[in-house]
Amino acid sequence: MRQVTLCYLLRDDEILLGVKKRGFGAGRYNGFGGKPRDDESLEAAAIRELREECGIDAEESSLRKMGEISFYFPQRPDWDQVVHVYFINEWSGEPRETDEMRPEWVLLKDLDYDRMWDADRHWLPQALEGKFVKGKAVYSADQKLVEHDIKTSAAG
Repeated sequence: MRQVTLCYLLRDDEILLGVKKRGFGAGRYNGFGGKPRDDESLEAAAIRELREECGIDAEESSLRKMGEISFYFPQRPDWDQVVHVYFINEWSGEPRETDEMRPEWVLLKDLDYDRMWDADRHWLPQALEGKFVKGKAVYSADQKLVEHDIKTSAAG
């Protein structure tokens, strides 16, 4: 299954989300990330994708892995992916809009899960509480969540 990264920047009581402008997940709030290139580590891919999608620079050492979630799309198995979730609290630069994403700082208390992937409401709040999340989410052909199983443990 394809391995991908997903990064969220956190500052004080805010989270940086991106509105996906095109492609898979267009119109939804999400973190920043994507798939590694040939010999690229997940961490290197996370940092590169962050730079490409919103202009932020960060060090791999600033990544805090908060989860690993497998997403399944039975009608489109080519979309199946294991998402490695990272939080970042230290970076340089200011977020900027790109062809792919429009970044927005959102107050944590105002997170609008209705504008995110359905499964996010089942794992993101727990990760934001400092728990490591691991599990799976299964989506229907119309991209609605039909099954999920998320477990938590102490973050490393």
